[in-house]
Amino acid sequence: MKQPFSNWTSWLSVCLCCWLGGLSAAFTTRNSRPNIVLLMADDLGVGDICCYGNNTVSTPNIDRLASEGVRLTQHLAAASVCTPSRAAFLTGRYPIRSGMASAFNLNRGLTWLGGSGGLPTNETTFAKLLQHRGYRTGLIGKWHLGLSCASRDDHCYHPLNHGFDYFYGLPFGLLNDCQMSKTAELHRWIRIKLWISTAVLCLVPLLLLIPKFAHWFSVPWKVIIAFALLAFLFFIVWYSSYGFTRRWNCILMRNHEIIQQPMREDRVSSLMLKEALAFIDRYKRSPFLLFVSFLHVHTPLITKEKFVGHSKYGLYGDNVEEMDWMVGRILETLDRELLTNHTLVYFTSDNGGRLEVQEGEAQLGGYNGIYKGGQGMGGWEGGIRVPGIFRWPTVLKAGKVIDEPTSLMDIYPTLSYIGGGILPQDRIIDGRNLMPLLEGRVSHSEHEFLFHYCGVYLHTARWHQKDCATVWKVHYVTPNFSPDGAGACYGSGICSCSGDVTYHDPPLLFDVSKDPSEARPLNPDNEALFDSVVKKVEAAIKEHRRTLTPVPQQFSVFNTIWKPWLQPCCGTFPFCGCDKEYDILSTAW
Repeated sequence: MKQPFSNWTSWLSVCLCCWLGGLSAAFTTRNSRPNIVLLMADDLGVGDICCYGNNTVSTPNIDRLASEGVRLTQHLAAASVCTPSRAAFLTGRYPIRSGMASAFNLNRGLTWLGGSGGLPTNETTFAKLLQHRGYRTGLIGKWHLGLSCASRDDHCYHPLNHGFDYFYGLPFGLLNDCQMSKTAELHRWIRIKLWISTAVLCLVPLLLLIPKFAHWFSVPWKVIIAFALLAFLFFIVWYSSYGFTRRWNCILMRNHEIIQQPMREDRVSSLMLKEALAFIDRYKRSPFLLFVSFLHVHTPLITKEKFVGHSKYGLYGDNVEEMDWMVGRILETLDRELLTNHTLVYFTSDNGGRLEVQEGEAQLGGYNGIYKGGQGMGGWEGGIRVPGIFRWPTVLKAGKVIDEPTSLMDIYPTLSYIGGGILPQDRIIDGRNLMPLLEGRVSHSEHEFLFHYCGVYLHTARWHQKDCATVWKVHYVTPNFSPDGAGACYGSGICSCSGDVTYHDPPLLFDVSKDPSEARPLNPDNEALFDSVVKKVEAAIKEHRRTLTPVPQQFSVFNTIWKPWLQPCCGTFPFCGCDKEYDILSTAW
């Protein structure tokens, strides 16, 4: 009788150990520091992926994240253009608090690697918080938050000075200017005016030669030469920057070293993917933070040949599907290395899709679904509502959908919480820890008010009533579309924050919980709560403005102009150029 009893107890012990082991694994996953993979697209519209309603583009890997994790339907960028939005994402603070908001319509983001503006060194990013907690931190891809302050190699704004142990990518970002066959994107209309002005100045000395050689009257040679020199100097001054945009801005770096100048745009995506997978392999045995900042889907939509013609939505759709494939490669690596259950993966975009980007009749910008407006359009929903997907198996419930206002700024305190960091106490953090909401411990977002800036100008404010699901949105300023009724600023290429705008008094009011398309403005005649809502929001704005303190403006005229002494250069300036990247790329593709 002892033998069967002994077998039965042994079997029970094994089952009990397995059961307790399973509980221990789940407990460890939640209470130990997970790996963190952040995936950010560039100008991806919230309507561009299937799990947010698109039925023309295939995004199975991003959809997999949503089905295995939590999807946010009111996830909002802190700005509708990339540089201020990314500054807010990294710091958890409105960009106006760090001086990363522009007072000018011309330079809404940083425009030159040879400029002197950037994310201030006294700002603490989530990468720095987690670095102090023992995380190995890496950034692969686009930075676009400045490089140097006073000299070419000081790299004061470099990712490695903002908490990243490793950087591989573009310190600026992708532009049409990076591809020689494309129409210039940076300050295109200014360049046209500069060419016209140069032509006019060159005509002056030629016209002065006519009366001289026709013997009508004598024009001194000194005058003619002076005008010729003036035209030449004018040309040299502006062409030294704008004429070499591809060489100055489109460079590839590994840490502090320039490895391609100008970068080879056809290879950069495959190099980035290879580096991302290598980073995971290097640090898979210790907690790591990997921020993959895609160049997709910003123009010029550089897409590998095997994805061209792959989608039903032209080159833009092809580019989206290529990015989704890259997401899939990263997820496969996590699966293969048995890291999936111990890794928080987050997917988003820096802002909404840009509507004005076209080539003939082909649309090269994103689709923002039912939401009005797009990139650069202040507070309109299409420019600030972005995808927000979190996956952390054993911790977050699969397939959950949360329809509560959240922000890219929330990533900062959320990562601090799960990584064991301590939030800075000497500054205001505008983001809120999302874990209670994601885990279902609370049912409402901590955000009662969110403020939507266009540059330094407050255009819109949002009020989420705590006692109900109503979300009110008050517009004080909206951009003027061109042509009228077009829904975007096709005439200028991007909408203005000031000047060519409409000021609303009384303001426009929408209930975006019932009217997310912002199609039916409310007024005192059709909304009894109109006056009380506007007063409540105005009181919140007044309180918010009391928390703002003066800071150096990173987008000042001086900071945003190109400076030869700050221009990063591989070689001897101005003869900059190199290609130190000789890796075989087939392993990444």
